[in-house]
Amino acid sequence: MPKQAAQLTLVFQALADPTRRAVVERLRVGPVATKELAAKFEMALPSFLQHLGVLQKCGLVRSSKKGRVRTYELSTKPLKVAEDWMATQRTLWERRLDQLDTFLNELKEQPE
Repeated sequence: MPKQAAQLTLVFQALADPTRRAVVERLRVGPVATKELAAKFEMALPSFLQHLGVLQKCGLVRSSKKGRVRTYELSTKPLKVAEDWMATQRTLWERRLDQLDTFLNELKEQPE
Protein backbone atom coordinates (compact mmCIF):
# COMPACT_ATOMS: atom_id res chain seq x y z
CA MET A 1 0.00 0.00 0.00
CA PRO A 2 2.80 2.55 0.63
CA LYS A 3 3.82 2.34 -3.06
CA GLN A 4 0.25 3.08 -4.13
CA ALA A 5 0.05 6.00 -1.68
CA ALA A 6 3.28 7.42 -3.06
CA GLN A 7 2.00 7.12 -6.63
CA LEU A 8 -1.27 8.78 -5.63
CA THR A 9 0.65 11.70 -4.13
CA LEU A 10 2.67 12.11 -7.33
CA VAL A 11 -0.47 12.00 -9.48
CA PHE A 12 -2.23 14.68 -7.43
CA GLN A 13 0.90 16.85 -7.40
CA ALA A 14 1.17 16.53 -11.17
CA LEU A 15 -2.49 17.35 -11.72
CA ALA A 16 -2.32 20.36 -9.39
CA ASP A 17 -0.74 22.39 -12.19
CA PRO A 18 -3.06 23.79 -14.91
CA THR A 19 -0.46 23.30 -17.67
CA ARG A 20 -0.08 19.63 -16.84
CA ARG A 21 -3.86 19.17 -16.65
CA ALA A 22 -4.13 20.74 -20.10
CA VAL A 23 -1.48 18.33 -21.42
CA VAL A 24 -3.41 15.36 -20.00
CA GLU A 25 -6.62 16.67 -21.59
CA ARG A 26 -4.88 17.04 -24.96
CA LEU A 27 -3.42 13.55 -24.77
CA ARG A 28 -6.90 12.08 -24.24
CA VAL A 29 -7.39 12.65 -27.97
CA GLY A 30 -4.33 10.55 -28.79
CA PRO A 31 -0.53 10.51 -28.99
CA VAL A 32 1.21 13.66 -30.19
CA ALA A 33 4.74 14.77 -31.00
CA THR A 34 6.51 16.99 -28.47
CA LYS A 35 6.74 19.98 -30.81
CA GLU A 36 3.03 19.88 -31.64
CA LEU A 37 2.10 19.39 -28.00
CA ALA A 38 4.28 22.30 -26.86
CA ALA A 39 2.98 24.68 -29.56
CA LYS A 40 -0.24 25.37 -27.63
CA PHE A 41 1.62 26.64 -24.57
CA GLU A 42 3.31 30.02 -24.34
CA MET A 43 6.51 28.94 -22.64
CA ALA A 44 10.04 27.98 -23.55
CA LEU A 45 10.51 24.39 -24.64
CA PRO A 46 12.82 23.51 -21.69
CA SER A 47 10.11 24.69 -19.25
CA PHE A 48 7.49 22.68 -21.08
CA LEU A 49 9.72 19.61 -21.02
CA GLN A 50 9.91 19.91 -17.24
CA HIS A 51 6.11 19.61 -17.11
CA LEU A 52 6.29 16.51 -19.30
CA GLY A 53 8.94 15.11 -16.97
CA VAL A 54 6.65 15.50 -13.97
CA LEU A 55 3.82 13.77 -15.84
CA GLN A 56 6.16 10.98 -16.90
CA LYS A 57 7.55 10.52 -13.38
CA CYS A 58 4.08 9.82 -11.95
CA GLY A 59 3.22 7.55 -14.87
CA LEU A 60 0.49 9.69 -16.45
CA VAL A 61 2.36 9.92 -19.75
CA ARG A 62 4.87 7.78 -21.55
CA SER A 63 7.01 8.65 -24.51
CA SER A 64 8.53 6.90 -27.46
CA LYS A 65 11.06 8.07 -29.95
CA LYS A 66 11.07 7.33 -33.66
CA GLY A 67 13.98 8.90 -35.45
CA ARG A 68 14.24 12.44 -34.13
CA VAL A 69 10.59 12.72 -33.13
CA ARG A 70 9.51 12.03 -29.55
CA THR A 71 5.83 11.27 -29.12
CA TYR A 72 3.87 11.36 -25.86
CA GLU A 73 0.76 9.39 -25.00
CA LEU A 74 -1.54 9.18 -22.01
CA SER A 75 -1.30 6.30 -19.57
CA THR A 76 -4.59 5.89 -17.72
CA LYS A 77 -3.57 3.49 -14.95
CA PRO A 78 -2.51 6.27 -12.51
CA LEU A 79 -5.80 8.07 -13.19
CA LYS A 80 -7.67 4.89 -12.27
CA VAL A 81 -5.76 4.70 -8.98
CA ALA A 82 -6.76 8.31 -8.20
CA GLU A 83 -10.36 7.66 -9.27
CA ASP A 84 -10.60 4.59 -7.02
CA TRP A 85 -9.20 6.53 -4.06
CA MET A 86 -11.70 9.36 -4.59
CA ALA A 87 -14.59 6.90 -4.91
CA THR A 88 -13.60 5.34 -1.58
CA GLN A 89 -13.47 8.77 0.05
CA ARG A 90 -16.84 9.73 -1.43
CA THR A 91 -18.45 6.55 -0.06
CA LEU A 92 -16.94 7.17 3.37
CA TRP A 93 -18.14 10.77 3.55
CA GLU A 94 -21.60 9.98 2.21
CA ARG A 95 -21.99 7.36 4.96
CA ARG A 96 -20.78 9.82 7.61
CA LEU A 97 -23.15 12.52 6.38
CA ASP A 98 -26.05 10.05 6.38
CA GLN A 99 -25.22 9.17 9.99
CA LEU A 100 -25.11 12.86 10.90
CA ASP A 101 -28.45 13.43 9.19
CA THR A 102 -30.01 10.54 11.12
CA PHE A 103 -28.60 11.85 14.40
CA LEU A 104 -29.88 15.39 13.76
CA ASN A 105 -33.35 14.10 12.83
CA GLU A 106 -33.47 12.07 16.05
CA LEU A 107 -32.48 15.16 18.05
CA LYS A 108 -35.16 17.21 16.34
CA GLU A 109 -37.83 14.63 17.17
CA GLN A 110 -36.99 14.49 20.88
CA PRO A 111 -39.43 16.35 23.11
CA GLU A 112 -38.01 19.39 24.82
